[in-house]
This record gives sequence, structure tokens and C-alpha cells, in this order.
Amino acid sequence: MRCVIARYPFELTKSGVLASMKGVTPELVTGESVTIGRRRYPVGQVGQVVTRQDGRDFTSGEVVRAMTRLGFTCHDRPETAPVSVPTPLRTASALLGGAASPEA
Repeated sequence: MRCVIARYPFELTKSGVLASMKGVTPELVTGESVTIGRRRYPVGQVGQVVTRQDGRDFTSGEVVRAMTRLGFTCHDRPETAPVSVPTPLRTASALLGGAASPEA
């Protein structure tokens, strides 16, 4: 598939992207991301690896459009689990080896 990223034409294929990202450790996802294989990569990291350009040269939208057209799943923001903030009572109880009741 032919696409334009950062004003440069690229001929990308799904197998080519998979091969490029093979062995690349995903960075921490804080914004838009792409699922490639079983891993979730930040859009900027994928763009840098696939195009070999600086991440400041292209927008995340350009990479998301290209990856979507190739059949990869793109995500708007990272999925986060709800965080339970411990109360001082729960923290003290845990430090003393007990378990504070949830109503406390």
C-alpha cells in the first residue's frame, strides 16, 4: 500500500511492518497506540521504526491512518485500571499486618 508520511511516499505492507517491529521492545504507551502482533506500541515509535524518520517529522494521525489501512488495530488512549487510593487507616493496618475493612 502506498501512503504519504511526513510528505514522503512509502510503500508499506502488513508483513513488512510486522518484520520491522519484530524484536522491538514497546515503549510506555501514554497516548495513541497500535497493536502489532501481541504487543501494543506507541504510534510515534511505530512511525520511527517503519519510516526511519525522526518522530517530530510526522503526526500520529498519519501513522494511525496508514496502520488502519493495513489492518492493524489502533487505540485512542491507553486502557487503565481504576486505581484504589489507600486511606491512612488502610495503610496503617496493612503495615501492622492486618486488613482494614473496606468501609473504613
